[in-house]
Amino acid sequence: MSKNNIMNPKVDAYLSRTILWQEEIEKLRSILLDCQLTEELKWGKPCYVSEGSNIVIIQGFKKYCALLFFKGYLLSDPHSILVKTGENTKVGRQIRFTDLKEIIEIEPILRAYIAEAIKVEKSGLKVEIEHTEMDIPEELQDKLDENPALKAAFEALTPGRQRAYIFYFSAPKQSKTRESRVEKYIQQILDGKGLNDR
Repeated sequence: MSKNNIMNPKVDAYLSRTILWQEEIEKLRSILLDCQLTEELKWGKPCYVSEGSNIVIIQGFKKYCALLFFKGYLLSDPHSILVKTGENTKVGRQIRFTDLKEIIEIEPILRAYIAEAIKVEKSGLKVEIEHTEMDIPEELQDKLDENPALKAAFEALTPGRQRAYIFYFSAPKQSKTRESRVEKYIQQILDGKGLNDR
């Protein structure tokens, strides 16, 4: 376990393998360590923690690198730089960068956002998420109706896992494709596993 301001050797190893955004990630890393966060490697990425709680993680993509604030939804965002990572993202928010200069230019702003994120975590603020009901696609509903064990297994899944399945099964335009997706995951649902559980 690394102490504040100490570079974690696992992150050193990660950086030595990183081809894209190496300078940008190193700059973000030095800012985050300077903000008294503990550096860890989680989900294969540099993650910065305060008193055991995840605050922010560095992400590298093809077109940009980003800082993802785990509770970005709760930050005030006075500079309107936080971005939702996807249509269904509830809580996390990113700040995206395409070059080192961008990071250097907004470093004081970044430090303020990081300080606020730490304060939000320490205050114990929780995100209240409204779980909107999703329509179960007909192809899944038919299977649930004809197979009581499947219905029971699906209902026993966490709301998040149920939503992931519903979202995935509903995506194709053709009924035949939706049906084959449902078929493919019946056993996984019966095993009590989510869409991405292996």
